[in-house]
Amino acid sequence: MPALSRPEIHGHRGCRGLYPENTLPAFLHALELGVDVIELDVVISADNQVVVSHEPWFNPLICLDPAGQPIPPDEAHQHNLFQLPYEVIRQYDCGSRRHPGFPEQDTMPCYKPLLREVFSVLESATRQLGRAPVGYSVEIKSTPEGDGIFHPAPHDFLSLVLSELRMAGMLSRTTLLCFDQRILRLAHHQAPHLATCLLIEDQRPWATSLDELGFVPAVLGPDFTTVSAKAVRALRMDFPGLRLVPWTVNHVLDIKAMIELGVDGITTDYPNLALRFSNMV
Repeated sequence: MPALSRPEIHGHRGCRGLYPENTLPAFLHALELGVDVIELDVVISADNQVVVSHEPWFNPLICLDPAGQPIPPDEAHQHNLFQLPYEVIRQYDCGSRRHPGFPEQDTMPCYKPLLREVFSVLESATRQLGRAPVGYSVEIKSTPEGDGIFHPAPHDFLSLVLSELRMAGMLSRTTLLCFDQRILRLAHHQAPHLATCLLIEDQRPWATSLDELGFVPAVLGPDFTTVSAKAVRALRMDFPGLRLVPWTVNHVLDIKAMIELGVDGITTDYPNLALRFSNMV
C-alpha cells in the first residue's frame, strides 16, 4: 500500500457504527467510504471453517437463532460456533437486530461469512470501484481458557487461518492481530513474512508487553485511552519502525487527538468520521 501523509483508517468490523458488524454489507460500505484497511475477527466452526465473528458464540444482543427467535443471554454460550458446522452457523441472522450501542446502525438480515468469502467479495468490489486494494487486519480470537472449548489450540487455529490467507493470496496484505501472545509467537516462527500486531488493553507500559512477547511485531494496537504524547515519544525512541494503530476511536475529539499525536493508523467503528478529519491533515 502507498505511503500516506495521514494515518491509515481501519474500519473496525467493517463499520460497526453504520452497519451490522463483521458482515458483508459492513465491509462493502467501508470499502466504498475509502478505508485503507478492513479489520475483522475470526473464529473456527466445528467443521474447521474460518468464520468471521467477534465472539465464538452468537451474541444475543445482535443475533437471532435459525428460527428467527432471540437468544436468551444466559444461553449464549450454548450457541458455540466451535460446536456448530458452518451450514448451521449461516442460518443465524446477525443483522436484523440493531446493536444497542450504535443507534445510527442500519439493520438488515445478515449471516456470518467465511473469511474466504470476504476476500472474494471485497476483491471483486475493489475492482468494480476502481480503487486501490485494501489491507486486511485479521484478529484471531483466542484465549488460553478457550482452548478446546471455543476454539482450537493455538497451533491448529493459526494453521487454519494461514491456510486461508495463502489460498487467497493475502499474506502480503494482511496483518495478523491477537491479544493472545501464544498465537503471535507461533506466527512469528511459522510465517515470518506475515505482519503481526500485538493488541493490548491493560494499563501497563507498552514496553512491558512488548518485552513479554519476545520479538518486535510490525504493529502495536493499544486501547486508545492509553495513548499519550509521553507514551508515543517513548515508543518512537525505544522501538523505531514499530507502527502504532490504537483502537477503537469513535468520537470526533478523540479522532483529532490521535491524529495530533501522530499515530500511524486509527481503528474506528465510524470510518466516515475518521476519514473526514484525517483528510484535513
